[in-house]
Amino acid sequence: MSNVSVLHARDLVKVYGDRIVLDNVSLSAGPGQRLGLVGENGIGKSTLLRLLSGEEEPDGGEVQRPADTEFLRQELPFPADAPLSAVVDEALEEFHRVRDRLDELGEILAARPEDETALAEYGDLLGWAQDHGLWDADHRAKLVLDGLGLSGVDMARPLGSLSGGQRTRLGLAALLIRQPRAVLLDEPTNHLDEEAVTFLEQRLAELPGAVVVASHDRAFLDGICTDIVDLDPSRGGVTRYGGAYSDYLEVKRSERARWEQQYTAEQKEIKELRQAVATTAHDVNHARSMKDNNKIGYDRHGGRVQKQISRRVRNAQQRLDELTANQAKRPPAQLSFTAAMTGTGPQEGSVSLRKVRVDGRLEIDDLTVATGERLLITGPNGAGKSTLLRVLAGDLEPDAGAAYRSSGLRVALLEQDVEFPDPQRTARSYYAQAAGEDPAVPLSRLGLLAGRDTERPVGQLSTGQRRRVALAMLVARPPDVLLLDEPTNHLSLRLVEELEEALHSAPGGVVVASHDRWLRRGWQGPELTLLDGRIRA
Repeated sequence: MSNVSVLHARDLVKVYGDRIVLDNVSLSAGPGQRLGLVGENGIGKSTLLRLLSGEEEPDGGEVQRPADTEFLRQELPFPADAPLSAVVDEALEEFHRVRDRLDELGEILAARPEDETALAEYGDLLGWAQDHGLWDADHRAKLVLDGLGLSGVDMARPLGSLSGGQRTRLGLAALLIRQPRAVLLDEPTNHLDEEAVTFLEQRLAELPGAVVVASHDRAFLDGICTDIVDLDPSRGGVTRYGGAYSDYLEVKRSERARWEQQYTAEQKEIKELRQAVATTAHDVNHARSMKDNNKIGYDRHGGRVQKQISRRVRNAQQRLDELTANQAKRPPAQLSFTAAMTGTGPQEGSVSLRKVRVDGRLEIDDLTVATGERLLITGPNGAGKSTLLRVLAGDLEPDAGAAYRSSGLRVALLEQDVEFPDPQRTARSYYAQAAGEDPAVPLSRLGLLAGRDTERPVGQLSTGQRRRVALAMLVARPPDVLLLDEPTNHLSLRLVEELEEALHSAPGGVVVASHDRWLRRGWQGPELTLLDGRIRA
C-alpha cells in the first residue's frame, strides 16, 4: 500500500478546445488540512477536482496523490438493479479483507516470529488499519447511514429507485465509511438538509486525511475549511488563504481595497511624471539675457541650471520607466448586480392562500404575503417548500382551496430547475423577449452574465448561468412579489452576497425558500417552517 499521504498538484494546465480552463495551478493538501475551492462559475473548480482524482489527465503539470484518494461521484458505479446494501458492502470490503489478513499474519508470526516478510506486511497493514479506523468500520457504517438520513431506507431497494438526493447521500456514506487519505468533494451539500450537513461537517473535521471541496455553501466552507483557495484571476493568480471562509472574505475585502488604492495612486503619479518630463525644461527659463556684459558668470550660472534641469528630467523619466514597467494592473471590473429586485406594486397589495390543499404535499389554512413584506420558508427536503411557492405563483392549481391576489399584483417565481424551450436561443434573445427590444437596463449591465456569455446559446451555459438568465428575465420587469426557490444554489459566492443585499433593499414583497444557513443568519424578517406540508407552530 502506498505511503504517500499528501495530495500535491504542480503547474496543472487543462485545455478544452481553444479554452484554457486551468493554467499553471499548484496546490497541496496534507493530513488534517481541508481546502475550500472558490471562484466564479466556470473558473475550473470541478475540472481541478477531476484532475486531482485522476478521472482526467492534465495537459501539463503533474499530480501526486495517495493511493486511496476518493472523489464523490454523482453517479454510483453500480447497476440500477443493485441493492443499496451492495454500496455499503463494497465500502466495507477492504476493511474486512485487511482484518482477515491481519488475523492470518498474527497466526503466522505466532508460529514464526522471525518471519521478516510477514512482519513487514503486518506492520504495513497495521498502519493502514490505524489510519483508516478499521476496528470501528462496521459501527461507523451504521453511524454514517443514520447521520445522513439513510438508516430508515430499505437496504434491499434497488439503486435505480433512489432520488438524486438519496444517491448523493449514499455516495457520501460510502466515502465516509472508507475514510480515505484524500477526499475530493464537488458541491456535497446540494441535496442535504441542515441536519445532514451538520453531520457531514463533523465527520469531515474528524477525518485524518486531506479534504478538498468545491462548494457554494458558505456556512459549510466556514465550518470545515482550514484554508481557502481562490481560483479567480487576481494580482497573483490562484491564491491560498489561511483560515475559514469568513476569514477569507475579510482578507479579500482588505486586499481589494489596497489594490484599488495602489492602482489609483500609481496612475496619478504616472500622469504627474509624464507632465513633468514634458514640461520641466520649458517651465524653467534658464535662457535669460546677460547683464553687465558678464558672459563668464552667465555661462557658469546657465550651465548649472541646465544640469539641474537635465537631472530632474532624467530622474523623472527613470522613475516613470520603472513605474510603468512594474505598475499594478487595473483591478478587474467586478460584476455588480444592479437590477431592482421588485417593483413597488399596489400599496396595499398581497397574495393569500385560504384552505389550500395539494394532496400528499401541502396543507395551508391561512397565509398572506403583502408587498413590502419579507418571508423566509425553511424545512427539510420534501417538506413542501417548492410546492408552496408554486401555489403562491399561480403555477400550480391546488386540489382544494384557492390563492388570491390583489388586482394588478404581479408575482414571479425563480424555480430551482430552470428549463428553456429552445436551448439554441441566446441569453440576450430570451432577455429581450422578457424586457422588450430596448430594455431600460441591458443584460450585459445587470451584473449577472459576462458580456461574452450573453450571446451564447442557453443550452451551452452552465446550470448556474442558466439560473442567472432566468433571474434576469424576472427582474427585467420587476414583479411586485418575488418568490425564490433555493436562490443561492449554483450561483457564485460573490453574486449570492450581492443578491442578498439587493433583497434587503427591494421595495416589494420577497419570499425565499432556502436551506442556506448563511442566508438565514442574516435574514431580516419573519420565518415560516414547513414540516410534512404543514406550517410548524
